[in-house]
Amino acid sequence: MQQADFVIIGSGSAGSALAYRLSENGKNTVIVIEAGGSDFGPFIQMPAALAWPMSMKRYNWGYLSEPEPNLNNRRITAPRGKVIGGSSSINGMVYVRGHAEDYNRWEELGAQGWAYADVLPYFKRMEHSHGGEEGWRGTDGPLHVQRGVFRNPLFRAFIEAGKQAGFEATEDYNGSKQEGFGLMEQTIFGGRRWSAANAYLKPALKRPNVEVVYGHAHKVVIEDGRATGVEIERGGKVEVVKANREVIVSASSFNSPKLLMLSGIGPGAHLQDMGIEVKANRPGVGANLQDHMEFYFQQVSTKPVSLYSWLPWFWQGVAGAQWMFTKSGLGTSNQFEACAFLRSAPGIKQPDIQYHFLPVAISYDGKAAAKSHGFQVHVGYNLSKSRGNVTLASSDPKADPVIRFNYMSHPEDWEKFRHCVRLTREIFGQKAFDHYRGPEIQPGENVQTDEQIDEFLREHLESAYHPCGTCKMGAKTDPMAVVDPETRVIGVDGLRVADSSIFPHVTYGNLNGPSIMTGEKAADHILGKQPLPRSNQEPWINPRWEVSDR
Repeated sequence: MQQADFVIIGSGSAGSALAYRLSENGKNTVIVIEAGGSDFGPFIQMPAALAWPMSMKRYNWGYLSEPEPNLNNRRITAPRGKVIGGSSSINGMVYVRGHAEDYNRWEELGAQGWAYADVLPYFKRMEHSHGGEEGWRGTDGPLHVQRGVFRNPLFRAFIEAGKQAGFEATEDYNGSKQEGFGLMEQTIFGGRRWSAANAYLKPALKRPNVEVVYGHAHKVVIEDGRATGVEIERGGKVEVVKANREVIVSASSFNSPKLLMLSGIGPGAHLQDMGIEVKANRPGVGANLQDHMEFYFQQVSTKPVSLYSWLPWFWQGVAGAQWMFTKSGLGTSNQFEACAFLRSAPGIKQPDIQYHFLPVAISYDGKAAAKSHGFQVHVGYNLSKSRGNVTLASSDPKADPVIRFNYMSHPEDWEKFRHCVRLTREIFGQKAFDHYRGPEIQPGENVQTDEQIDEFLREHLESAYHPCGTCKMGAKTDPMAVVDPETRVIGVDGLRVADSSIFPHVTYGNLNGPSIMTGEKAADHILGKQPLPRSNQEPWINPRWEVSDR
């Protein structure tokens, strides 16, 4: 039987940060349980190969949603990393902290001590920012954050078009001013994917007090109301890894609620239906599921400047070889190098529409959208009021969780996404794109009315892969809260959850950064440390927010 002071389930964005911080003083022993395997090899480490690990069963849990009633009953792919580094090893490597208002909202929802002023110092502690805004960014943390080389003229056209449409520009959306068009930041360093495994877990594993145990966690062992260990399966055998102090669940927004429910923590009636003994009746476990949706808006480029020339196998091989031998060339970027964070309407204080711009028209599996040069944006409304849930299919730990996003179930989502279609046409219609603009590939020029746009959205909206909220953090008095603001599971001693599942509300932008921050901050709570001093920095808010969207 193996044991450690702290047993962490999951080596992803939060779990890796926890392993690093909990073991830092050399006194605490830490075991990280990981169901996946090694992240060695070009599929994960080469940034431009990002479409590959996402589609490989070896690195991905490969979950699918239940049929989504508002999206033509399509089952939406719901990938999560099953490899060291978790989803940070298979994601798009885009780094976004989120908006200040997101964290102030968390505090309003009961996550006391998680307002923007509280979390900003943790973002600074974790970052090693290359070229970020001075005073707002960390410069000696484990997580390297950079901008791309920004050579393709289409990136410039996109940012210029935004300015021509009357929108703000921002020098650093992760600094004082998020709103506007600017350069996108990447978790890439030295030409390699800078995952949570590279940033945190591998340095931690050099310490004698940290180890990874490769096995499939079945449940948390709870004795007399206290978590004492984790039951795992490895090599066909079931064994227990004992926790002398605490068990921390950092297994994702799908697997964290699944593990709690398998352990007897969750909605009592559902657990009884599954034949599981109820240890703590917490109806919020698995509820409050949130995500971001997006669609691709694609245009033909009349000039041969896009990445289309690199899509044939031969040229992909050339780019791959260049990366393998010199860590240079196209392989060193995720190609997301320009972006925008915009407000959808006057009277909205923070941005709620996000753009990732790509200098090629392509689908996520790496196939060309048209037999020509092109460009596209991934565009989405990021503050949806739709909520879903995660439940158990059975008491078998090997069964996939049942995921119902309930996408587009709030009427406002339709209104906002129609606006995304029309706004993108306005941006792509600016003078900056005159040299490049060919026909619209998708949605297509014939998609104009609300009904036509809705029909397009039903068939083409997909997940941006930012699930969160299923083990909500809140006040102990909130019946739907699962963890308190120190990440302790309410009703069970010695057990915490720390990952994107505890977000009370989805943050605006990609979730990898906020997930790592959650691991960083949770580590201080677990160690009983005084939290880092609150920041008194005031982020920029558009002075015209009440009267204009730009």
